Amino acid sequence: DWEIIMDIKNNLIKIIVYDEKYKADLLSMILEAKGSLGSNPSLNPDLLTISESYLKKGDKFWIAINNKNMVIGSIAYSSIPDSTEVFLHRFFIKSNLKHNGIGSTLLKFVEIYLKKEGKTRIKVHLGNPREKWIESYNFYPKYGYKFFEKDYLYKEL
Repeated sequence: DWEIIMDIKNNLIKIIVYDEKYKADLLSMILEAKGSLGSNPSLNPDLLTISESYLKKGDKFWIAINNKNMVIGSIAYSSIPDSTEVFLHRFFIKSNLKHNGIGSTLLKFVEIYLKKEGKTRIKVHLGNPREKWIESYNFYPKYGYKFFEKDYLYKEL
C-alpha cells in the first residue's frame, strides 16, 4: 500500500490507508468539519463500516494524520462497476487546518494512485445547497475538474 509523508508548516503529515484504531478520531474530525459549515453534523452510514464499504470491495479510504497521530483529513473512492471510473467520497480536512495544502496534497495523491491503478475518470458529487458547500464548488475546478451536471464534476486522468 502507498503512503506519503509531507511537511506542511514544519509539521509532518502522513497519508495512510484507514485503520480501525483511528475510527473515533476520524468520525470526530468529520463531525467537526461538517459542523464548521453551519449545519447539524451527521455521519453517513458508510463511515461506520469503512472496511466493508471500501476496503473489502477493493476500493480505498485514506486518512491524513499529523505528527501527534491525530486524524486531520480523509478521502476515499468507490469504483463504478464495469468501468474504469470512480467516485470520490468523504473528502474532509480538519476545519482549522484548511488552506494549508493538505486537501490539495490528498487529491493529487489519490489522482496519481488511481491513474497507476488504470482508472481513467474521477467523478465527484458536491453537496446541496451550493452556498453551504461553496469551498468544494470552488476547489475542484482549480484542479481540472469540470461540471457535467449541476452538482457533479469529473476529471479525465
